[in-house]
Amino acid sequence: MKQNKKFLRQCAICKEIKNKSDLIRLTKDYKTGKTQINQESKIQGRSVYICKNSICLGKALKNKKIESFLNLKADENIKEELYNLLKN
Repeated sequence: MKQNKKFLRQCAICKEIKNKSDLIRLTKDYKTGKTQINQESKIQGRSVYICKNSICLGKALKNKKIESFLNLKADENIKEELYNLLKN
């Protein structure tokens, strides 16, 4: 019998290890250099995982952690999408 694997990742803000499905994946596409929210894990490139709670998302936006982890300036669209996730 084949068992399902649980893919664990670490939140870049709080450093907690959680199931991959419980985190938001932000990816800098290596071809275009754009930052995207990548829930399906289909985009290849440098990625950072952040918890889906308001504390981690707020810290990531406030302290510009996303920009430092991905080595580029985050797009306003990404910030707006993260603010929308924060409100929900």
